[in-house]
Amino acid sequence: MNKAITDGLVFMPPPFSAGLINWSSGDGTVGSASYQGSANAALVPADQDFSDCLELLKTASTQKLRYFGQTPMLPGCYLRITVRIKAVSGVLPSVRIAAWAGGAGDVAVPGVPTTGASVALTSYGQVVTLTAIVGSGSRTGVDLVWGTAPLSGHFGIDLTGGNGGVVRIDDIEIEDVTSVFQRVMMDWVDVRDYGAIGNGIADDTLAFQAADAAAAGRTVLISKGTYNLADHVTFTSPVRLEGTVTMPVDKRLILSKNYDLASYALAFGDEMTGFKKGVQALFNGADHVTFDLCGRRLEVDAPIDIQGAIDNFTTFSNRRTIRNGQFNAVASANWATASVTSAATYATAANLTLTGVTNVANILPGSLITGSGVGREVYVQATNVGAGTVTISRPLVDAVGTQVFTFTRFRYMLDFSAFSRLDRMEFNDVEFLCNGEASGIMLAPSGNTFRVADCVFNRPKDRAITSMGDGCQGMFIDRTQFLSNEQGVNVVGRTSIAFNVNANDVKLRDNRAVRFKHFGVMNGSGHIILGNHWFQGDDEPAGVRQAGLVLTSTNVSTTISGNYVDNSFIEWTNEHDETPDNASGFSFGGLNIVGNIFIASGVGTFFRWLVITPRGPGHFVQGLNVTGNSFRPFNAVVDRVEAVDTTFATLDYGRFKNVVFQNNSFNGITQMTTSPAMIEHQQNTAATTWTVGAGPWMPFGSRARNVQAIVADGVINGPGSEIRTDMPWVRTEQGALSQDVQLNWAATSRGTVQVTVRCDAPT
Repeated sequence: MNKAITDGLVFMPPPFSAGLINWSSGDGTVGSASYQGSANAALVPADQDFSDCLELLKTASTQKLRYFGQTPMLPGCYLRITVRIKAVSGVLPSVRIAAWAGGAGDVAVPGVPTTGASVALTSYGQVVTLTAIVGSGSRTGVDLVWGTAPLSGHFGIDLTGGNGGVVRIDDIEIEDVTSVFQRVMMDWVDVRDYGAIGNGIADDTLAFQAADAAAAGRTVLISKGTYNLADHVTFTSPVRLEGTVTMPVDKRLILSKNYDLASYALAFGDEMTGFKKGVQALFNGADHVTFDLCGRRLEVDAPIDIQGAIDNFTTFSNRRTIRNGQFNAVASANWATASVTSAATYATAANLTLTGVTNVANILPGSLITGSGVGREVYVQATNVGAGTVTISRPLVDAVGTQVFTFTRFRYMLDFSAFSRLDRMEFNDVEFLCNGEASGIMLAPSGNTFRVADCVFNRPKDRAITSMGDGCQGMFIDRTQFLSNEQGVNVVGRTSIAFNVNANDVKLRDNRAVRFKHFGVMNGSGHIILGNHWFQGDDEPAGVRQAGLVLTSTNVSTTISGNYVDNSFIEWTNEHDETPDNASGFSFGGLNIVGNIFIASGVGTFFRWLVITPRGPGHFVQGLNVTGNSFRPFNAVVDRVEAVDTTFATLDYGRFKNVVFQNNSFNGITQMTTSPAMIEHQQNTAATTWTVGAGPWMPFGSRARNVQAIVADGVINGPGSEIRTDMPWVRTEQGALSQDVQLNWAATSRGTVQVTVRCDAPT
C-alpha cells in the first residue's frame, strides 16, 4: 500500500531550494518562526555530497528544524523520515529526527513520542544518515508509535549538545513505507496499525473500531496479544483471530461476519465465555437470528443463566435460534439441588399465591412445590420477600389453609428463568448431554412459541424441559428424543419427567421418550399431540405402570393422534383446579384420541391405557372421541382399556354427553369398550320385557343412557310362533348400575335383535 499513489496524498516536503520560508525553527505550527532571512541558516547551491542543501549554525541548546507543512497521519499508514547530515566546523553536535504531533483543531496530542534516537556526529565531512518510522501501530521497527489520535505531523530534526557547530543538511525525505509492514495487495488490516496495544491493560476499543472502519469489508486481523475492550465493539467486516479479547460482562462484541461459536471461542480464548458472549450478541445484534455452535461440544460445569449473559434486558420478543452443537454436563457441586421447607397459607380467592411464607428469602424462583393438595409440576414463578408471598404456576387442588411445603430447585444447563418474558426462542439440532448431573432447559416465566426441534435430551437428572409459568404458551417440541437417566429403575421408583406445560396450544410432534416417570404433564388446552412414541416399561412381572401423558385440565380441546403409547397410559385429571368439585360449568371434554397404537408388556390384568381421575364430585364426560386405535398387550392379558380412578371421587354417569368409543381394535383384551355398542340380544323365552345388559361395553363403567337403534335379526315370534310386527318401546338406565336397557313389547315375544346402545344422552 502507498497512499501517495492510491489516494494522491503528499508526504514529501519541498527541497530547501524552494525557500527557507517552508521551514520552522520551532515546532512547525502556525505562528512559529521560519528560517527565512535567519542569520544562522543559508542555502548552499552546490555541495560535493548533497548538491543543494541547508547550512545551519547551532545557536540554541536544542536547535529545531521542522517542515511547516502538515504531513497527514492515517491509521494503518507508516511514514519513514530520512535525513542525511554532516558536520562542517565548530563544536560537533548530536542529531535526532524529531516531530510535532497534531490532533483535531491542530492541537498537540500529549503522551506520544516525538523524538527518535540521538546520534553524535564524530568527525567533519562524514555523511551520517538517520531514519525513523512513525505510524499508528506498535510494530517492530516503528520508532514513533502514535496511535490513532494524531491527524498530522510536522517533521524534521533536532540538534543537541554544545553550540557553535556548523552542519549541512540534505533535503529531508518523508515516504510511505506501509508496504514494509503489510502486503502491497493486502486483503486485511491489523488492529495494531490503528493503535491497539494488546497488553491486556490498555483500552483498545477505539483501535478496534478504527480498524473495522478502515477495513471496508476486508478482513480485520486481531494479531497476537490480549486486547482489553472497555466498550461495545461491532465488526462489520470479517475478522481473523490470532489474539484474544477481554471485556466487561455488560459489553458486547458483535462479529457480524464471523457469527458462530468457533469465532467467539477463539476471540475469548474459552468456549464457555465465547458461548455467553455469542448469546449476548445474538440478542443484541440485528444482522443475525441464529447462533451456530459449529457442531462443538461445550463442557458445562454450572447452570448457564442466559439472561445474566445478555445482561441488558429481561424481555425479548424476536425470533432467535441456537443450533448445531452439544452441551455436556460435567460433574460439579454447582448442580446440587436446593431444597427449602416453609410454612405457607393458601386460599382459593388468590389461587396463584402463597401468603405468610416463612423463610421466603431462601426460596428460589423455578422451584418445584410439593405438599398436601399440590398437583404435579407446580413451580414457583416469583417471590416477594417484603410481602412474604410466593407466586405459583398453577392453583393447588386441595390445600386451603396453612401447611408446610417443600420447595425444590433443580439445576438446568440452560436457565431462562431470570427473563420476565421471552418469545420465539428456538433450539435446533442440539444435544443436551445431562449425564445424570443436570436438568436440561428451564423456560422463562412468560412467553410464546418456545421451540425445540431435532434435539436430544440425554439422561436429564430431574427434568428435560421445565415451564415455571406461561413461557410454554404455543410451545413446539418436534422430532426430539428424550432418554431417561432412570433406564434401569422400575417404574414405581422413577422421578424424572421429560417436560411439563402450564399454558395452551402446545404442538408435540414426532418425538421419542424412553423410561421417564412421565413423558409430559400438560395443563392448558388446544394441544396437538401427534406421531410421538413414549415407552415407560420395566422388567418387573405384572408390573405397575405410570401415566405417560398427564392432562390436568378438564376441557382440554386436545387431539392425541398417531402416537405409539408403550407401557404407559393417558391420565386425565383436574389436579390443577383450586375448586375441584364441579357444581356447574364444563367438565371433562374436548379430547380426541384417534389412530394411536397402545401396547403394554408384562402388565397385570388391572392395567388400563386411559384413566380419568376426578379430584372432586360432580364431574362427567362431555366430549370424548376414542376412535380407530389399536390396543394390545404382550405377555399379558388386560381386563379392559379404560378406567376411572376413584381415589378422590367418581364421575356422574348420568351426565355423559358426546362420548364416542368406536372402531378400535382390541387384541388380548378381555372386554372390549364401545359406545355406541351394537349388542346382539337373544330372547329365547317369550316375554313382554326384554332386558339387554350393556354394562360391559360402556366406557368407564358408565350407564346405558340412550338406544340409537333396534334391528330385528330374523323373525320376532310370539309364544306360538306367531309373527310379531310391532316395535318395542325402550327404558334406559335400568338395573342396579343403570347399565341395562329394557325393550317393552305389546305382547309376549321372543327372537333376536341388534340393539345399539350409547353411554351418553341424545344431544
